[in-house]
Amino acid sequence: MFTGIVSDIGTLAACDGSRLRIASSYAPASLALGASVACDGCCLTVARLCANVGAHAVFEVDVSNETFAHTTLGAWREGTRINLERPLSLGSELGGHLVTGHIDGLARIRERTPDGESVRFLLEAPADLANFIAGKGSIALNGVSLTVNEVDYRSCDVTVFGVNVIPHTLVHTTWGDRTPGDLVNLEVDLLARYVERIATGRIASRQDH
Repeated sequence: MFTGIVSDIGTLAACDGSRLRIASSYAPASLALGASVACDGCCLTVARLCANVGAHAVFEVDVSNETFAHTTLGAWREGTRINLERPLSLGSELGGHLVTGHIDGLARIRERTPDGESVRFLLEAPADLANFIAGKGSIALNGVSLTVNEVDYRSCDVTVFGVNVIPHTLVHTTWGDRTPGDLVNLEVDLLARYVERIATGRIASRQDH
């Protein structure tokens, strides 16, 4: 379980088929074999700890075909910058919102607009995620916990929504690099997912009667 508060920006150091090597700024002692790390929002398992670069940890993860097919990881190349987060520990501060690292779909950036020192992004997501995205609700995009500003439900083909990214987040995540046309990994709010499931179940139950 994660919070959507990025703690490091890693770099893809090598790619050998489904095995990815990631260089981080984490202290080597802070990572363990079998540990989970959110990489651009995707929960991946440390499969190998490599020779460290100075005081920084380098690790490898295995990526399934399912993950490649439904996330941005298939487009990563050597040098790609990656938002990293280690899992939440019990008793730790929950600075963002509960994030599982299980990607629900891809969102495409439509617009990037300066808003004072911040930047507003307008994105479009698959229409079937509309019920999970609400104004002033939480969403994880490339592993970053963000607040939804507004949602436009008028289109039947996509869900259009906006987020505001503050200067600190622009600097300390890869959102400063994002431009229109980019795809980002999207995870809906965990609570929204269960509320929708309960509501759908109730509707189905009433129809059965």
